Amino acid sequence: MASLPGVPRESRAAKTTRAVEIARLLAEEYPGTAQHLCALEHEGPFQLLVATILSAQCTDERVNMVTPALFARYPDAEAMADADPAEVEELIKSTGFFRSKTSHLIGMARAMAEKHPGAFPRQMEELTALPGVGRKTANVVRSVALGLPGLPVDTHVSRLSRRLGLTAATDPVKIETDLCALLPESQWGAISLRLILHGRRVCKARRPLCEQCLLAPLCPSAGTAALATGDKRRPLR
Repeated sequence: MASLPGVPRESRAAKTTRAVEIARLLAEEYPGTAQHLCALEHEGPFQLLVATILSAQCTDERVNMVTPALFARYPDAEAMADADPAEVEELIKSTGFFRSKTSHLIGMARAMAEKHPGAFPRQMEELTALPGVGRKTANVVRSVALGLPGLPVDTHVSRLSRRLGLTAATDPVKIETDLCALLPESQWGAISLRLILHGRRVCKARRPLCEQCLLAPLCPSAGTAALATGDKRRPLR
């Protein structure tokens, strides 16, 4: 891994030890299981899949305002597969990009009804084969609703994992691979959600609150000029 200027290169063993301690501190700050930590309100994997698709470029709060009416009208894949696109668009309009999201939702539901009748797909390959479902969405559903290993990488996880020196990658799949190698799979889902919560509350994109951060003693980026100014021309590595 490339190191920050002035910071010695870290051994794999040292990085693993630091990652475990970071995970421990975050677990104390944001306790609970992945199911408990997930902000998207849902009952079962299908509803979480729908809510996660809707959450793209939208806040969890807004999605939670929209989904009760959507789920009441379309409680399962079979019902949504036969949905009138105009009606779905009206129900989800406030989440943004509602036309493409409607196409994804109906396409996903049709594929579910045709290829997985009466069952919910559990494997990564099965989930990502559904329209509108990428690796991040599949990992959310696997880790939160199915109790399977999965580490979703969103912009918060990407930013924090690089600032914390746990990866040098910018590609989400490579970041996922790097983080998974440092922690046991039982922690993958929860660490992702805890990093998201910490990114929203403390380690913000432009003005991170390093002086308030419980991870500062373990963070090679804490208090650096690039963080203080939010200078995107000096990316953390």
